[in-house]
Amino acid sequence: MGEQNVSLVKTASQMQLFVSHLLKDVQALEYMLDNDWFESDVVRIGAEQEMCLVDNKTFKPAPINMSVLKKMKDHESWCGTELAKFNLETNLTPRVFSGDCLTQLNNENRNGLQLIREALKEFGAEVILTGILPTLRKFDLEMHNLTPNPRYKALMEAINLQLRSSAYELKLSGIDELLVKHNSPLLEACNTSFQVHLQVSPAKFVQMYNISQTLAAPAIAIAANSPIVFGRRLWHETRIALFQQSLDTRASYDHMRERSPRVNFGKDWLRNSILEIYKEDIARFRVLLGGDIEEDALEAIQHGKVPKLKALQVHNSTVYRWNRPCYGISDNGKPHLRIECRVLPAGPSVVDATANAAFWLGSMVGMASEYDDISKHLSYEDIRDNFMKSAQFGIDTKFNWFKDSKITAVDLILKELLPLAKKGLQLQNVDSKDIDQYLGIIEERAKSNMTGARWMLRTFSKLSKEVTPDEAITVMTSAIVKINGRINLFILGKNQNY
Repeated sequence: MGEQNVSLVKTASQMQLFVSHLLKDVQALEYMLDNDWFESDVVRIGAEQEMCLVDNKTFKPAPINMSVLKKMKDHESWCGTELAKFNLETNLTPRVFSGDCLTQLNNENRNGLQLIREALKEFGAEVILTGILPTLRKFDLEMHNLTPNPRYKALMEAINLQLRSSAYELKLSGIDELLVKHNSPLLEACNTSFQVHLQVSPAKFVQMYNISQTLAAPAIAIAANSPIVFGRRLWHETRIALFQQSLDTRASYDHMRERSPRVNFGKDWLRNSILEIYKEDIARFRVLLGGDIEEDALEAIQHGKVPKLKALQVHNSTVYRWNRPCYGISDNGKPHLRIECRVLPAGPSVVDATANAAFWLGSMVGMASEYDDISKHLSYEDIRDNFMKSAQFGIDTKFNWFKDSKITAVDLILKELLPLAKKGLQLQNVDSKDIDQYLGIIEERAKSNMTGARWMLRTFSKLSKEVTPDEAITVMTSAIVKINGRINLFILGKNQNY
């Protein structure tokens, strides 16, 4: 859920001290990599489930997260806040990637959401899992709905005071067009996702990270669930563009100089180690947040202690790569590395989220078993192009693929990636029942050309011919609430009259 004990960097001396810690953290990380300190004999998976809270009668945002958490104080270790008062996030338990780990993940997520639902009954509210809440309105994203957390306040102040001189602007075209100017970076709070973590060894990090970049586009295509913002039908996975634009702190001359946005896909393949990413991000992006850091990472190393690398983790949390490198310390005290997949949207049900995770995790391992260096088969320009196209067109995307071929998302998933995902899960000794169940959901989506985005676009378009747009959005949102945690998307997709 991120480091919470942070603050705005207000003086030059505070900046110098934080940067000093940041550079020491990088040196400490390099030493641990060179001297084989990292855990490499186990593969774990994990996830974070973001969600929206809505009134159970109007299905509009319910800004009550602090009251809900107060009622759930016994569960604060796994349930926490997000940026807006109408969001919550749960941290799912890291578990070894084998056996019935996917069903364990699914059941833990489902049970946690049920506990939250029970707490919400007192407030007349419900949980909804969806990439972007369709009933959000512009005024829901004013600063009065910022969660009263020092980290979030510091982040908003840093973006506003240090990096912005004009209004935040969203400009997108899909079936409809949207042009919105806003005075708050809280636009970011539109997005909710299901973030999946895969632990990898340092020796395989470059190979696996490049594969994660390659798989981002097909993962979006089959999981897309965010097509409607402020009553406009936009991209199949509008989260991608909305997140980038809401936190794009560059002035026009920065665009001309090709400076990277803080939300970014990356500029090239990883070549040598995870350090390339951290060093690039330190060089490219101004420090937004600092904090009181007592640990000297290099001194910890000298005493044989594993450092927390707090400065590095704070800075890493303010650079939003769609595949984010993560450093952590396992329960056994050893450091480890993870890749966090941030492209998957929330919902539309728990089992759909688990299926998305199974597809990505299996494809990661399966592709790694066949390709030592994916950069020899695809150009980086092609996978970046695939990434943006998949966000726009979802399951209708045509990808640039091996040997300069063109292939539809459906054919790529059915003919190439699902077999790889199955192989990957089998290599991890995942239970065959789990493999069949969760990859079966992905297969049915592909065969039926049905994703959350396609269902929402069709449903909204149909309802809009019969009722007002606001009524159409409300009815559609109520249907999504009813399926959350109960059935999967394919069942819903077959019933257009839900």
